[in-house]
Amino acid sequence: MTSTGIRPPVAHHHPGSRALRARPCLHAPAPGWSIAADVVVVGSGVAGLTAALRCEAAGLRTVVVTKARLDDGSTRWAQGGIAAALGEGDTPEQHLDDTLVAGAGLCDEDAVRILVTEGPDAVRRLIETGAHFDESSEGLLELTREGGHHRRRIAHAGGDATGAEISRALVEAVRARGLRTIENALVLDLLTDADGRTAGVSLHVMGEGQHDGVGAVHAPAVVLATGGMGQVFSATTNPSVSTGDGVALALRGGAEVSDLEFVQFHPTVLFLGADAEGQQPLVSEAVRGEGAHLVDADGVRFMVGQHELAELAPRDIVAKGIMRRMQEQDAEHMFLDARHFGADMWEHRFPTILAACRAHGIDPVTDPIPIAPAAHYASGGVRTDSRGRTTVPGLYACGEVACTGVHGANRLASNSLLEGLVYAERIAADIGATRARDGLHARVPEPVEHPKTPAHPLLAPEHRFAIQRIMTDGAGVLRSAASLAQAADQLERLDTEARDDLAENGKTSEPGVDTWEATNLLYVARVLVAAARQREETRGCHWREDHAERDDTAWRRHIVVRLDPDRALALHTTDTADFPPTRQPPQEQ
Repeated sequence: MTSTGIRPPVAHHHPGSRALRARPCLHAPAPGWSIAADVVVVGSGVAGLTAALRCEAAGLRTVVVTKARLDDGSTRWAQGGIAAALGEGDTPEQHLDDTLVAGAGLCDEDAVRILVTEGPDAVRRLIETGAHFDESSEGLLELTREGGHHRRRIAHAGGDATGAEISRALVEAVRARGLRTIENALVLDLLTDADGRTAGVSLHVMGEGQHDGVGAVHAPAVVLATGGMGQVFSATTNPSVSTGDGVALALRGGAEVSDLEFVQFHPTVLFLGADAEGQQPLVSEAVRGEGAHLVDADGVRFMVGQHELAELAPRDIVAKGIMRRMQEQDAEHMFLDARHFGADMWEHRFPTILAACRAHGIDPVTDPIPIAPAAHYASGGVRTDSRGRTTVPGLYACGEVACTGVHGANRLASNSLLEGLVYAERIAADIGATRARDGLHARVPEPVEHPKTPAHPLLAPEHRFAIQRIMTDGAGVLRSAASLAQAADQLERLDTEARDDLAENGKTSEPGVDTWEATNLLYVARVLVAAARQREETRGCHWREDHAERDDTAWRRHIVVRLDPDRALALHTTDTADFPPTRQPPQEQ
């Protein structure tokens, strides 16, 4: 099954093929310095730091590269908590059932079973690492509910500061163990050897620390834990660093990505105005889990009767319910009413949200909170197997940058921190086993030099905002063939103008963080729109107005994308809901 207007799939290149060695890369100065390691972990959220700590514990020389400071990733913004079957009467099987329902028929059941069965012990190990979760007066974990969960299984910290506490504990552990870290560094491209195997990454350090400018970390294993791509939309809950760098790097490196059309829009984001851009304050699902109601301007609870769980339905259903009510009433936002909590509960259970609301002139103790959906979480990403291995040998991915098959078409609330934790541990175990087999400190592979002339020009910094507007208008919560076609045309125009300028005048924007980020956003935007155009149905958090029903016969399957060496997108759909193996095909003679 191929889509109109998209180049049909081509045969996948295998390690050792000539085409694989000429992958597209970002225009950047040649590395002026390099260091060697056994594994380089890119990202410092729960997934990245967990993988790094486990690799270091296995005796591997581990380097952590992070775009800002160690504690500046998306993890610290997570409010609600981490989901695991830790409560009395709860079981992994019940957690599995809730996850499969939320995933709308596209979860990999084996991947989910790994998550829910290994999750409780992974959380306990996180506690042993130093994370402190909220406890009852009896010393038991306090557990709450969120959307899509039939049990109280969300462990939280500091009321609504779970991510900040997890980040604190992991950062302290990394520093205590003396792991080598490179902060304020934007990863640029994957390095590969002559056989197409991972050989490290190139990166740019932004003027601080031991290294400066463009350099390289040479390593036979690279773990992408770069987080999401929420900045591809105008309004998002993601921090400014979430520009899809990991997915873009993986595409240029020849890896497959999947299910990028499934971007979750969080239903309850503080509404700051129709023209608000950038990171918006999140109002955690846990607020609804504790009994807050979604209401319209007249105080009517519009989710009652739409789903058995009402406000606690899975996020895609709640987001759609809010958007429908907004359309019916020609309103820019709805309201979340938790006035009945009282001041004491707000101050002790949700202090972070309370402070954010008050900073914007809203007091949830006395007033309903204006809310609207905003881009939140990418359920798709770089395709991996159950050990985090991608389709490029030596390249791993975990956390939001990865598509493990856990989330399917829509992430169940608070499964993200757990997925990062569980799959990071599995990646470290696989790298450790591989290095033990090959020799603990086997020779670091020699990377093939990137072409002197870049295949892709860099976009001007202002194109970032153009991409965000294009994506919000054409590929946001509501999508259609017409809106997606317009978005595709506008993105293609940006790309064509930049390529023509390079070809005709030899000109491209000056290499730098803002131009690299804008270029990465274009990569992920093109893939997202292409996949959304191809999926002609409504499923999970992918909502097509012109195909309003779910179609299991034609579309209970995945859309897999690769980037050809000439930068054309090659899309294909799987034959079933199962992912094909990520193992590389045997090398041709």
